[in-house]
Amino acid sequence: MSRYFTEEHEMFRKSFQEFLQKEVVPHIDKWEETGTIERFIWKKFGEMGYFGLNQPEKYGGMDLDLFYTVIFLEELQKINSGGFAAAMWAHAYLAMTHVKVEASNELKEKYLVPAIEGEKIGCLCVSEPFGGSDVAGMKTTAIKKGDNYIINGSKTFITNGVYADFYVVAAKTDPGKGNKGMSIFLIDKEVEGISATKLNKLGWRASDTAELAFDNVQVPAENLMGEEGKGFSYIMQHFAMERLIMGINAHARSEFALDYALGYMKEREAFGRTLDKFQALRHSVAEMASEIEVIKEFNYSVAQRLNDGEYVVKEASMSKLLSTKIADEVAYKCLQMLGGYGYMEDYPMARLFRDSRLGPIGGGTSEILKEIIAKMVIDKKEYKPASK
Repeated sequence: MSRYFTEEHEMFRKSFQEFLQKEVVPHIDKWEETGTIERFIWKKFGEMGYFGLNQPEKYGGMDLDLFYTVIFLEELQKINSGGFAAAMWAHAYLAMTHVKVEASNELKEKYLVPAIEGEKIGCLCVSEPFGGSDVAGMKTTAIKKGDNYIINGSKTFITNGVYADFYVVAAKTDPGKGNKGMSIFLIDKEVEGISATKLNKLGWRASDTAELAFDNVQVPAENLMGEEGKGFSYIMQHFAMERLIMGINAHARSEFALDYALGYMKEREAFGRTLDKFQALRHSVAEMASEIEVIKEFNYSVAQRLNDGEYVVKEASMSKLLSTKIADEVAYKCLQMLGGYGYMEDYPMARLFRDSRLGPIGGGTSEILKEIIAKMVIDKKEYKPASK
């Protein structure tokens, strides 16, 4: 056993691997083709408790340590569908995290419980068509009117946005106050005035990614999550988890890519010997294996600190920045090792190559992360967690 994973963790890993092979892998190619993940699999995930790993027992969760989540993320990367993996973790760790931390008990009973059970699908709505990574510059407004808020605006690049049953939406309740005027709302899909347009993506083909429009959407005041005006702090607080998730995803898909390439190299012959006997390729493998091991060990240490309650926004930003960069390079090199077959859709590397490219873009671009890290390292800026 490693210092991070117990025997119980490894038993969970094995059972989750078996579940994925039996229940998910046979459907992956169809879901990649159609861009629609059928509802039955969400319910199976819920029945197995996979959406409740880090959720309170009070609402049907298991309240387990963060390394069960690490395993969940790693194994999802190794079935070669970044889109399917994203749909699952965006539901469980983007949308549901906000509901878990900021929602009232009433909202938790109504949405968190069925989300854990896989009966309701959630999505987090922050990015906007003209804002991208500029969260503070969002234009969507939520204006109080009697016992309701009226929401107008649009969101884009929203994972699960088309098929979601509820939306966790960031909006400006006081547009004049910049990021101090932002709040978070939980909106049911049945509310009038919401329209979703499915986006056509380079990779992550199995997941639905949407542009959402909110046209005079009336939301009850009790659907405000946490305090009015603290939305930006809530979003920033959870960004550490999101960035670490994407860092862990990156090291896991890098391992998957390298393992596949090594298997291919052992079988494929050229000039009378297998590819794994050519020095240039061997040294490339040595380099990749070293980089993967370094980022994996770092990601585990950050996960341990997050699990211990530390606010690891700097380290999580570094995790995502470096891990996704290395993952892209590994995917590129591993595809090259397959030669012409790497370019064929019948082999897994083409999909993995496309899916990996989202890593340095989603959840805060690498350029934004560099500036955030620079502020902390050079300007000594300190980020603090929000208090509900």
